[in-house]
Amino acid sequence: MNLYLKYMKVHFMSQMAYKTSFVLLSIGQFFVPFMIFISMILLFQRFDTLMGWELYEVTLCYSVIHMAFSISECFARGFDAFSHLIRTGQFDRLMVRPRSTLLQVLGSKFEFTRVGRFLQSIVVLVVSLLNLNLSFDPLKVLTLILMISCGVLVFTGIYILGATLCFFTIEGIEIINIFTDGGREMAQYPLGIYKKWVQKFFTFVIPFGMINYYPLMYILDKSQKVWYCFLPLTGLLFLIPCFILWQFGVKRYKSTGS
Repeated sequence: MNLYLKYMKVHFMSQMAYKTSFVLLSIGQFFVPFMIFISMILLFQRFDTLMGWELYEVTLCYSVIHMAFSISECFARGFDAFSHLIRTGQFDRLMVRPRSTLLQVLGSKFEFTRVGRFLQSIVVLVVSLLNLNLSFDPLKVLTLILMISCGVLVFTGIYILGATLCFFTIEGIEIINIFTDGGREMAQYPLGIYKKWVQKFFTFVIPFGMINYYPLMYILDKSQKVWYCFLPLTGLLFLIPCFILWQFGVKRYKSTGS
């Protein structure tokens, strides 16, 4: 953990060396997803509900998934840029160091400008909660925390899978963006509005439904099933095969000889 914090400090100081650039990029990260929020408002001006879901119920769903995505994109960006380490042979240096390759890749890149997207998600979350007549209790608060934190784990797991593929393809493949950017766009709406096969895939394969849709139904009193509160913990289970596949990829890695 100390090594990871040192990685974080070094990257933060390097990005803050250009403060104006950092601020402008952060502002851009705030306003770009904000357009999606505006489009939701325009959608609900035309239609009162979306298959039984009202505007602020959907924006609550939106805020949770975007918050999880922004945190993961900030702290797990090293895996998204992993193909560069493979192409240039820099992964060889990571292999000979007496530290976990997973930790070193995790600490190889941070995108602190994602704070803009994170702050925008908080704004939408607060606006949504203020406009919803919800009776919050400690269990619902815990559920909301689990949804965000375990959402981070799911997105991080997808980044790890994308990096693992680079051991065999050298270049990163765009299909992973279907599950990161595409998964974010899909999960910002309630999963129940999609076709059954989409619901099943994003529940039992990529568990966005587990960390966002079903717990949200409990928070919004659309379901009385208390066990929905603990479904976000499947994000932890999702990481297990991701770690196993990463180790498999590392063992199959062929050095460049550099």
